[in-house]
Amino acid sequence: MWRVCMYLLTVKDGLVTRYIGPYLTPQKASDDLERVLASCSRSARWQIHALESPMNSTFAERLQNRGKAVTAAAS
Repeated sequence: MWRVCMYLLTVKDGLVTRYIGPYLTPQKASDDLERVLASCSRSARWQIHALESPMNSTFAERLQNRGKAVTAAAS
């Protein structure tokens, strides 16, 4: 099954978090970064997140998968 992946630019500036996008590629999000950061303070932090489209599954399949453990590591 073909899964479309989109990208979202997240900018945290103090207590404000802005979500910009979606973009088709991380390069397009990166290209737009300079424009977005021009309206932010120098201390703003940013990330590009991949957003995957959900797979089509039945309600029973989603319930069955709910109990499976997921491990995530940040670097």
